[in-house]
Amino acid sequence: MTIYKIPENLKTIIFDIDATLYTNPEYAQSQIDVLIKRYGKETGISEEEAQKNVKAFQKKYEEENQGKKISLGNTLKALGISIETTTLWRNELIIPENYLKKDEKLAEILLELKKKYSLICVTNNSVLPARRTLKALGIDEIISEIIGLDVSHVSKPAKEPFLMAARQTGAENDECLSVGDRFDIDLRIPMELGMGAILVDGVEDVYKLPELLGKH
Repeated sequence: MTIYKIPENLKTIIFDIDATLYTNPEYAQSQIDVLIKRYGKETGISEEEAQKNVKAFQKKYEEENQGKKISLGNTLKALGISIETTTLWRNELIIPENYLKKDEKLAEILLELKKKYSLICVTNNSVLPARRTLKALGIDEIISEIIGLDVSHVSKPAKEPFLMAARQTGAENDECLSVGDRFDIDLRIPMELGMGAILVDGVEDVYKLPELLGKH
């Protein structure tokens, strides 16, 4: 865990979902693989070639942008696949129930946080698989609000979904805390907007939030 900034008057916690609210590398990777495979199928190239195209574009992007990383959604968009199309692919191909199970400890932690803060998710997934992911974890009734690709129509690290999360929960930017597992995707823009930021290595770090925030 890396703590970059915790707002003095914290009102809203904005959670990333994948690899943040669960730790399951196989599921996280599967979401990437199924989308790249579909990209290859739709463009008439092999899965291997599709993987190479994605990796080559992401490497070039990092080299041209001071090492900053780009999301898969934005990568596919640059390769000619619209956000609207990848949203439909996500709804069809991503099956969280095959990988995840209820996390009683996470539910307990989030209920504790919810007593003091508004909780909302901002994800580069579309709302349907995101909601199914929360349901598989047993926390869909604790975090009821999700801003996904099909709500914001842009992929993080765009500022729009974070601003929407602040407005939706009635908080100012400097009253929001973004929690995610990728600095460039989940935290860099929120920090530029004046929000707080905590980088986590998985759900084990999320378990520590009530104690951590209680000290501030």
